[in-house]
Amino acid sequence: MARQVTYIYKKQRKTIQFSFNEYHDMYEAAAAAEGIDLTSFLAMEKQLAMSCRGQGIMKNHRKTEFTRMGFGEIKFVRDEEK
Repeated sequence: MARQVTYIYKKQRKTIQFSFNEYHDMYEAAAAAEGIDLTSFLAMEKQLAMSCRGQGIMKNHRKTEFTRMGFGEIKFVRDEEK
Protein backbone atom coordinates (compact mmCIF):
# COMPACT_ATOMS: atom_id res chain seq x y z
CA MET A 1 0.00 0.00 0.00
CA ALA A 2 1.38 3.41 -0.95
CA ARG A 3 1.80 6.02 1.74
CA GLN A 4 1.14 9.70 1.38
CA VAL A 5 2.54 12.69 3.21
CA THR A 6 0.67 15.95 3.61
CA TYR A 7 2.30 19.24 4.55
CA ILE A 8 1.90 22.98 4.32
CA TYR A 9 4.58 24.88 2.43
CA LYS A 10 4.36 28.65 2.27
CA LYS A 11 0.67 28.60 3.29
CA GLN A 12 -0.31 26.03 0.65
CA ARG A 13 -1.32 22.46 1.58
CA LYS A 14 0.25 19.73 -0.57
CA THR A 15 0.09 15.93 -0.63
CA ILE A 16 2.82 13.72 -2.09
CA GLN A 17 3.54 10.01 -2.46
CA PHE A 18 6.05 8.58 0.03
CA SER A 19 8.25 5.50 -0.03
CA PHE A 20 10.84 4.37 2.52
CA ASN A 21 12.86 3.07 -0.44
CA GLU A 22 13.52 6.65 -1.55
CA TYR A 23 13.53 8.70 1.67
CA HIS A 24 14.51 8.17 5.29
CA ASP A 25 11.55 10.11 6.62
CA MET A 26 8.66 12.35 5.64
CA TYR A 27 10.69 15.53 6.20
CA GLU A 28 13.20 14.56 3.51
CA ALA A 29 10.37 13.67 1.12
CA ALA A 30 8.68 17.05 1.60
CA ALA A 31 11.96 18.92 1.10
CA ALA A 32 12.72 16.93 -2.07
CA ALA A 33 9.26 17.69 -3.45
CA GLU A 34 9.94 21.41 -3.02
CA GLY A 35 13.48 21.19 -4.41
CA ILE A 36 15.22 22.14 -1.17
CA ASP A 37 18.82 20.97 -0.71
CA LEU A 38 19.26 19.42 2.75
CA THR A 39 23.02 18.85 2.60
CA SER A 40 23.97 21.39 5.28
CA PHE A 41 20.93 20.53 7.39
CA LEU A 42 21.82 16.82 7.41
CA ALA A 43 25.44 17.62 8.29
CA MET A 44 24.30 19.69 11.29
CA GLU A 45 21.88 16.94 12.31
CA LYS A 46 24.71 14.40 12.19
CA GLN A 47 26.84 16.60 14.47
CA LEU A 48 23.94 16.94 16.91
CA ALA A 49 23.44 13.17 16.94
CA MET A 50 27.10 12.63 17.84
CA SER A 51 27.14 15.20 20.64
CA CYS A 52 23.67 14.89 22.23
CA ARG A 53 21.85 12.19 24.09
CA GLY A 54 18.19 11.44 23.55
CA GLN A 55 15.89 12.11 20.63
CA GLY A 56 14.23 15.23 22.08
CA ILE A 57 16.96 17.58 20.91
CA MET A 58 16.99 16.05 17.42
CA LYS A 59 13.21 16.30 17.04
CA ASN A 60 13.19 19.89 18.29
CA HIS A 61 16.01 20.88 15.90
CA ARG A 62 14.28 19.25 12.93
CA LYS A 63 10.92 20.85 13.68
CA THR A 64 12.48 24.29 14.21
CA GLU A 65 14.54 24.18 11.02
CA PHE A 66 11.67 22.97 8.84
CA THR A 67 9.43 25.69 10.27
CA ARG A 68 12.15 28.21 9.39
CA MET A 69 12.22 26.81 5.83
CA GLY A 70 8.48 27.47 5.49
CA PHE A 71 7.03 24.02 6.25
CA GLY A 72 4.22 23.24 8.64
CA GLU A 73 2.09 20.29 9.70
CA ILE A 74 4.17 17.57 8.04
CA LYS A 75 2.42 14.24 8.66
CA PHE A 76 1.41 10.95 7.12
CA VAL A 77 -2.06 10.70 5.61
CA ARG A 78 -4.09 8.06 7.41
CA ASP A 79 -6.48 5.85 5.52
CA GLU A 80 -10.06 6.25 6.65
CA GLU A 81 -11.53 3.10 8.16
CA LYS A 82 -13.88 1.40 5.77
